[in-house]
Amino acid sequence: MLISTRGRYALRVIIDIAEHQNESGYIALKGIAERQNISQKYIESIMTMLSKAGFVDAVHGKGGGYRLNRAPEEYSVKEILELTEGTLAPVTCLSNDAEKCEWEKNCRTLPLWKGLYDKINEYLGSYSIADLIRK
Repeated sequence: MLISTRGRYALRVIIDIAEHQNESGYIALKGIAERQNISQKYIESIMTMLSKAGFVDAVHGKGGGYRLNRAPEEYSVKEILELTEGTLAPVTCLSNDAEKCEWEKNCRTLPLWKGLYDKINEYLGSYSIADLIRK
């Protein structure tokens, strides 16, 4: 499993918003881009995804920006990465949209992959954005 730039940047952006939203409510995209050294255009695509999924609220225009619509403790790393990556499955046969595998009943490696998938979900699900904010 390889987490893409989009997944890593989404985590950084949400952490940035969580750390700064008490200062001014809505956080401007420009400020996030500058602090995180990520192109504003790339962050826009991430924010569109996060907004459509209901992870952030957006206000356009002067004084606008983004804010979390839940407490940082209520966002798991797992749910953010699942949104941005599509799946955290280590093999395609375990992804949500996978077709039923003809080898499933006789696959000697399936228990190994299921165990790994369970560990990935457990581990990433055990971390919240609030955990990542704590230094």
